[in-house]
Amino acid sequence: MSLDAFLSYLSLEKNYSSHTLSAYKRDLEDFTAYHEEAFLTPDIDKTDYGSIRSWIVELVGKGLKNQSVNRKVASLKAYYNFLVKIGEIKTSPLKKHKALKTEKKMGVPFSELEMQQVLVQIPFENDFEGIRDKLIIELLYATGMRRAELVNIRMQDVDLHQSTLRVIGKRNKERILPMLASIVESINTYMIERNKLESVENNEYLFLTPPGHKIYETLVYRVINKYLSMVSPKVKKSPHVLRHTFATHLLNKGADLNAVKELLGHSSLASTQVYTHNSIAELKKAHLKAHPRNKK
Repeated sequence: MSLDAFLSYLSLEKNYSSHTLSAYKRDLEDFTAYHEEAFLTPDIDKTDYGSIRSWIVELVGKGLKNQSVNRKVASLKAYYNFLVKIGEIKTSPLKKHKALKTEKKMGVPFSELEMQQVLVQIPFENDFEGIRDKLIIELLYATGMRRAELVNIRMQDVDLHQSTLRVIGKRNKERILPMLASIVESINTYMIERNKLESVENNEYLFLTPPGHKIYETLVYRVINKYLSMVSPKVKKSPHVLRHTFATHLLNKGADLNAVKELLGHSSLASTQVYTHNSIAELKKAHLKAHPRNKK
């Protein structure tokens, strides 16, 4: 009963996606199954930290990465915080838990040359899909938005006169992004082809498939992977790497960290600072090249 109430709370009050809800449900069901096998009861509402700790040890022993273990424990932590909130328990058993250490691995960003090549030299087809795919790449690189944010852009979110774009990010947070003149031009070109579609089922969304349906996240990944593979030997080619590229290139050009934070939709500066290591590398190269004390 508590699990159903928790999932309803995440859906109705937190506006979590169905994908996120499924992940929470799966993590809690996994712990419940472990708890029943190890302690002969499926009731996890009043368990203690020792029981959760033994589950963590088992997960690590099975070879699960620390990052994955932390995500599962985060699901439990949210559940117990919910139980505290509704008065089912007084204190969360995970109140003093410290997450396992993880290495923050970022995909190597694309270079400015690679982005120039994919947007200028690649011969995109001059049809609906070709024009749409190029706009997807342009928009992700020019704004740094998340893949889910791009998929859910509605027609009413696009203001071509003001050159701005409204996106809804994590936790249903709204932000307004500026658009370059080239992006406005590309949207206008795309709209000409979009208006030619015979069947437009979800016409409130900006990006559609040829049959007129709303695009989906896997399609966006395929687009990025397909075209960036033509110009880049990098192993990881994804929408998130393009987001990383956006932030890195802005910081390399001297953009303010707080401004980049706002553009990315991060809630804290710490989330944005992970993008600075490449910027620092560029600063070091510039310093070594220009400083008079550097021995040639």
